[in-house]
Amino acid sequence: MKTALSIIITLSIGLFTGLEPLKAQPYSLNSVKSYPFPTSLVTASTGTRMAWAVDEQGKRNIYVSEGPEFKARRLTSYLEDDGQEISSLSVSPDGKWVVFIRGGDHGSNWNDEAPVNVNADPFPPKVQIHAISFDGMNHIEIGEGERPIISPKSDVLLFIRKGQPWIANINGSAPAKQLFSTRGTVSELTWSPDASNIAFVSNRTDHSFIGVYKDGQTPIKWIAPSFYRDRSPRWAPDGKGIAFVRYAGLGGKPDSILSRKHQPWSIWKADVNTGKAISLWKAPQTLAGSPPATHGGTNLHWAAKDRIVFMSTHNGWSQLYSVAATGSEALLLTPAKAIVEHLIMSPDKEWLYFSTNTGPDIKDIDRRHIARVAVDKANFQVLSPGTNMEWTPQISGDSKYLSMITSVGQQPPLPAVLDLKKIGNLKQNPNVLMKEQIPVDFPVSGLATPQQVIFNAPDGVVVHAQLFPGRGKERKKPAIIYIHGGPSRQMLLGWNYSEYYANAYAMNQYLASQGFNVLSVNYRMGIGYGHAFQHAKNTGTTGAAEYQDIKEAAIWLSKQTDVDANRIGVYGGSYGGYLTNMALARDSKLFAAGVSIHGLGDRTIERNNSILYPDRFEKAPDSQEAAKVAWTSSPAADLATWTSPVMLIHGDDDRNVEFGQSIDLYRRLTDKGIEVETLVIVDDTHHWMKYDNVMKVNQATADFFFKKLKPNP
Repeated sequence: MKTALSIIITLSIGLFTGLEPLKAQPYSLNSVKSYPFPTSLVTASTGTRMAWAVDEQGKRNIYVSEGPEFKARRLTSYLEDDGQEISSLSVSPDGKWVVFIRGGDHGSNWNDEAPVNVNADPFPPKVQIHAISFDGMNHIEIGEGERPIISPKSDVLLFIRKGQPWIANINGSAPAKQLFSTRGTVSELTWSPDASNIAFVSNRTDHSFIGVYKDGQTPIKWIAPSFYRDRSPRWAPDGKGIAFVRYAGLGGKPDSILSRKHQPWSIWKADVNTGKAISLWKAPQTLAGSPPATHGGTNLHWAAKDRIVFMSTHNGWSQLYSVAATGSEALLLTPAKAIVEHLIMSPDKEWLYFSTNTGPDIKDIDRRHIARVAVDKANFQVLSPGTNMEWTPQISGDSKYLSMITSVGQQPPLPAVLDLKKIGNLKQNPNVLMKEQIPVDFPVSGLATPQQVIFNAPDGVVVHAQLFPGRGKERKKPAIIYIHGGPSRQMLLGWNYSEYYANAYAMNQYLASQGFNVLSVNYRMGIGYGHAFQHAKNTGTTGAAEYQDIKEAAIWLSKQTDVDANRIGVYGGSYGGYLTNMALARDSKLFAAGVSIHGLGDRTIERNNSILYPDRFEKAPDSQEAAKVAWTSSPAADLATWTSPVMLIHGDDDRNVEFGQSIDLYRRLTDKGIEVETLVIVDDTHHWMKYDNVMKVNQATADFFFKKLKPNP
């Protein structure tokens, strides 16, 4: 294994000599950021109709299409850069209505349903549910609410308002009304197949119940209530049973903070009529057997052939399993050492489609492709191998077409459709939609081809990265390390499926075009490389071991023949901002300058830090040591060795990292006399909802590095 790795590293390093054709060509920041970005691809459960959201320089709209032509058509007319996102997109089963939420920031850690007011309107825009007919003739404002779910009959929809369930006619023929009221807060509303019952989760802080609502005259039926937290209700196809996931209730004796323990979970099946439940599967009591921390979590589904499918990482990777609803050993469906994301079931419930990072090319671990597997046999198949990227699969309601979002070469991501009858012909070209929406000045041919880099951290952990070779005639160029946030993220050998990280990819391309060698690092704690990598020891507030991956990346760069070791910068956002601060605090001799975008400075003052400081007499046995380690894992603890200039950027409506983190760090740095530049974005969030604001952030980042590292493209 060590020999094979050494060969890969040698080959990787050898790639970065004489690669002039792969280097970026000059273009403006405006042109490389002019791309449309599609998200939220969905299909109707009958027919061929599909919908998706598109962000076109801050103007967010819904597009629709239907087979067999699949010509894209804009359905809404939101033509201002007003910061109002589109989320919770769905198409009614009959294909006649498109439902969505407009407003809020639904990628937040808190207050995602709160209004976003980037234009400083005297009265902030509301976060509202909308229904619009597929032909665009009728547009209904349902009202304020969250998580709309359309009935299987396509006539009404459920949603959450202030923690309780509401119901509304999808055509707006009557005002929305509260469906019922129960203690706690309600979530995960789920229609039974015939729309006669509704399953839901009642969250009650330290425990949660699954309930079934029938009508206003029938008492709510509680499914196997216990001292646990029950979640993810999934109806049996015949509506007689419910599968769900059971987690431990909160409480018990305080345990070690620094030593990780298995978090138990299991899969249960209940009889809706009696409310009684039995356990079908219990996760192995190992660290890897804890609940999955990738897209969709346990990804529980009740599939055809009376199979219940789910995801677990107990074998070290995100893998799909299937058990019989009557009870059986779990069948491993996806033996590949790869990630499973964006999982959906086919309309007949016999197939699982998903995004993954495996294929015939060894570099596929740093890509995304579409794969599928049957619900009852291990016939795993990658459907879209190659160097392009594909993600978020959807199957048309008539089961004839596979739709996805794809990036062909350096073309920005766009929706695409494949004929499922021809899926065996892996060379078929997808029908890529909206190509005409790519601006004529978008520099497709001028983008660099990212190169895979693999190196070892000092403790032996294998780290992947992507190099964007810089343009220019300088023999030794300045270099920049980019650090993603999350930390459970993965940057790829191409465009990213997250809009936030697609922006980072565009920025890395732009910086390369301006004469910087840019290295994007997938440090430990990220996804895509297995459970042990994502949940590495002594990381975060328990030791910040992930920082050594960043430092080693800079050392690797400094040894390259075309890099000026005295001009290495670093930047990143969120958790990447935290590691940027760490790099400057601990290794200013290695990092000449940095830009920290909504980063953390002090890990002991994070929001709701009840683990370190519980409001109870009894403490964890290592609580004092854990608090000390959290402090030493903070950039603020190493300010004595911070000498390099930094730019701090933060939006003051950030709902992921508190704005106060940057205030605290700014005061510490200025008190010490460190050179600090700042950019405050008023009333915008962590995800830069206004396009004009993300461009301000991008330009400020680039200008700072132009001044401090002085490239000569």
